[in-house]
Amino acid sequence: LFAGMNGSAIENFSCVIYNIFLMNCTWQAGRDAPADTQYFLYWQNSREDNQMECELYIKDENCRNMGCIFQNVSIGIEKAYFLVNGSSKDSLIQFYDEYIDLYKIEILTAPLNVTAHCTRDSAGCIITWHPPLTSHVEKAKCFQYEINIQNK
Repeated sequence: LFAGMNGSAIENFSCVIYNIFLMNCTWQAGRDAPADTQYFLYWQNSREDNQMECELYIKDENCRNMGCIFQNVSIGIEKAYFLVNGSSKDSLIQFYDEYIDLYKIEILTAPLNVTAHCTRDSAGCIITWHPPLTSHVEKAKCFQYEINIQNK
């Protein structure tokens, strides 16, 4: 089932989506992976989509692929599938795979057009804003906000 040398699969795999449509995935080499191991990331946004290999790898000082940047990512309703396999001339490398709900890894942008109108009387301040941009939330009521007032 898990062909390859124990400890050769990647570790600490994580992805984040930021700036609405960019996704950054990173990992560490397996603790027992041979020095010449090269890793390759594939992902599939839904069952209907084709599996795609990373087009822009992030490399470490030894030119080993240790991450990937994806552009034009859209968040669907299904979990996305990620697979990282590896190759080495010395031994077989175990693969790593994971299903991820993309909406759970999105780092939202800040609210837009934040304004504050304050008066000198006891009426206080009125603070308004627009929801942040996102690729998957269409209803403003899905957001909750917290205001932290530093100075009065």
